[in-house]
Amino acid sequence: METSNYRVVLANNKVPEATLIFWAIKILATTVGETGADYLAVHMGLGTALTDAIMAVLLLAALAMQLRMNKYVPWIYWLTVVLVSVVGTQITDALTDKLGVSLYVSTIVFGLALALVFALWYRSERTLSIHTIYTTRRELFYWAAVLVTFALGTAAGDLATEALGLGFVIGVVAFGALIVLVSSIYYAGGNPVLTFWLAYILTRPLGASLGDMLSQSRAYGGFGLGTINTSALFLSAIVVLVIVASVAEQRTVRPSAAHEP
Repeated sequence: METSNYRVVLANNKVPEATLIFWAIKILATTVGETGADYLAVHMGLGTALTDAIMAVLLLAALAMQLRMNKYVPWIYWLTVVLVSVVGTQITDALTDKLGVSLYVSTIVFGLALALVFALWYRSERTLSIHTIYTTRRELFYWAAVLVTFALGTAAGDLATEALGLGFVIGVVAFGALIVLVSSIYYAGGNPVLTFWLAYILTRPLGASLGDMLSQSRAYGGFGLGTINTSALFLSAIVVLVIVASVAEQRTVRPSAAHEP
């Protein structure tokens, strides 16, 4: 009976399990957030203000679709993640470039904001687990946390690679090593909720460093692919992986539902 109830919870969960495909798409999405905003604002000439407004509207539309679903729908979920990635990046960039807020300050502020979101979430729901996101209130807390992690990851990543001078390549290696460390702690019996959110935060600066490394010119230590090619490459990879995730979802959820008593 407990197994049956657990399967029902998983079937109704609005977010995916943290599988290898999940983390791969997450890193790719963060890279698109880094390169996509730059492409729209600079190369298409839309400017920061118009780009911010367009992305905010698209995010609200995608989030509205996501909230209306009664189960996890891969393409809607990941579309929302990509747009959250772009908006999260824009929030940090606006504070840094337009308002002159120090990356040290924004990193601390976003860290405190994330702690506040988690505190309110836990106080309301008594759990921070991603396995039970099946009510609107829990999902709103989840997406609030995701947005702040993108803003925090952007600030922390820029702080490490730019302000502290680590550079793109060392940034990729450093943040990748931290993710491996967090994963090792998880498999050694560490708290699954804490290690998940730590890894979630760290994938943002990893993806940002990877995106900058690929897109920036060789003069700045990059590979010179440009934001257009990098964004197109990673968006294509996201589409392929989302299709794979959708097929996997249909193969696992439907048979489980069919065998429910």
